[in-house]
Amino acid sequence: MSQNKLIIQSADRSLLDSSFDEAVTENPWRKLNTFTDARIGLGHAGISVPTKHLLAFQLAHAQAIDAVHTHMDSDSLANQLMAQDWAPSSPPLLLHSRAVDRGCYLQRPDYGRRLDQDSANKLDEHRATHPQGYDLVIAIADGLSSIAIEHNTQPFLDALFSLLNTQNDDSHLNRYMDSFELPSTAWNVAPLCLVEQGRVAIGDDICERLNAKCVLVLIGERPGLSSPDSLGLYLTWGGKVGYTDASRNCISNIRPAGLKYQEAARKAFYLLSEARQLKLSGVKLKDRSDDGPVIETSNTSRNFLTS
Repeated sequence: MSQNKLIIQSADRSLLDSSFDEAVTENPWRKLNTFTDARIGLGHAGISVPTKHLLAFQLAHAQAIDAVHTHMDSDSLANQLMAQDWAPSSPPLLLHSRAVDRGCYLQRPDYGRRLDQDSANKLDEHRATHPQGYDLVIAIADGLSSIAIEHNTQPFLDALFSLLNTQNDDSHLNRYMDSFELPSTAWNVAPLCLVEQGRVAIGDDICERLNAKCVLVLIGERPGLSSPDSLGLYLTWGGKVGYTDASRNCISNIRPAGLKYQEAARKAFYLLSEARQLKLSGVKLKDRSDDGPVIETSNTSRNFLTS
C-alpha cells in the first residue's frame, strides 16, 4: 500500500472519529465519573446510549458472568499460598460443599453452606490428631467470584500475616493499633481451608469441626458491573452450624480499586484482636479501628445551667 493511501485513510478515520464525537451529546454530569465507577452522565447519540458506553457495559456484563462461572483452581491456589513465608506448616485442606456443581450452587444456597461428607470426614480426621484445636482457621471459598479469590487472596494474606506474626513486636505494629490493647500470645492458626462451591456460612461448619475459636472466611463477592473481582471477609467467633449473619463481622470490597489490602488487613486484625479479648463477634462487636485514642472523661456530668 502506498504512503499516499495511508495518509488518505488516516485522514478519513480522523474525520469519522470527529463526526462520531459531534454526534454524541455530552451530559454535564459526566464530571462525576471522576469520583465513581457508576455509569452516570454518559450522554446520548440521538435517543440511544453512545456506542462506546454500550460496548463497555456489555464487556462488564460478560466479565461478571465469567466471574460467577469460572472454576476455582484449588490445587494451583494451594501451591501458591504454601510458597509464602507466612504459610502454616501443614498443607491446605481442600474441601467441597454439598453443592456438586455450579448450577446446584446457584439454585440451592443451603447446599453451599455445609460441607459434603468427604470433606466433613477429612476435618473430623484432622481434629482427631489435633484435639487441642486452634485459635483461628482461615477458610477461602470461591463464592460468586473465583476471580476475586485468584487476584486478591495472597496479597491480602500477606498483609494480614505480617500483623499476626509481629503482634508482640511494637516496632512493627501498624500505627493505628497503638491505641488498642492487643493479646500477648501468638495466634495458633489452623491449616488453610480451600472450599469449592462454598458460601459464607460454611465457615461455621469448618470452625466447629476443627474446634477453632474463630473463623475468618475469605469469599468472592457477587460481581457488580464495575467490580467483578471484589473479595469479602467474614469473621465469626466460635462459629457453629446454624449461626446467622448477626454473629459475623464483614469487611467488603477488598481489591486494588476498592479497599486496599493493608487497610483491610488492619481492620481485620483489629476485629480479630477484639473478638479474642471479648470472646464475641457480630452485632456486639463494633469496628472502631478508625476512632483513634479514646479520650477518658469524668463520670460526673456537669450541667452548665446549674454550675
